[in-house]
Formats: sequence, C-alpha cells, structure tokens
Amino acid sequence: MQNSEESIFRQLPITSDPEVLSGETVFQGTRVPVAALLDNIEAGLTLDEFVANFPTVTREQAVQVLQFAKETLIKLGQVA
Repeated sequence: MQNSEESIFRQLPITSDPEVLSGETVFQGTRVPVAALLDNIEAGLTLDEFVANFPTVTREQAVQVLQFAKETLIKLGQVA
C-alpha cells in the first residue's frame, strides 16, 4: 500500500484486535464484523435496515466503509 492509501485506510472506522472476534475486522467500538455489512447488502437489505439491525454501527461508519470499497474497486479496474 502506498502512503496515501495507508493514511486513508487508517481513517476508516474499523479495527482488528485478536481479543475481539478472534481478530476479525469490525466496526470501531463494536463487535460487528465489517463482513456483516456486505453480507446483509448481498442478502438484499438496505443500508438503513443494516443500521437498524446493528444499532452500534452508525450509518456514517457504514457509508465510509462502502465508499472505500467502491473507490478501491474503481482503482483496481483502472490498473487492469
């Protein structure tokens, strides 16, 4: 990862701690895996439904993670 990408990654509202869910990446301040967001969207839930189901995750946190995923996929497509 380049320095600017590392900086952006560190600003994401996520964390990974071996003491929390065996180190799975979760939203900061929660025990909600980031993968749960993607799994719920894949299952057809809206972002608002996800946030209602996981009230410890804010809508802003979820949007920030989705925006990062979108930007990363776009960059990867430009490299290919």
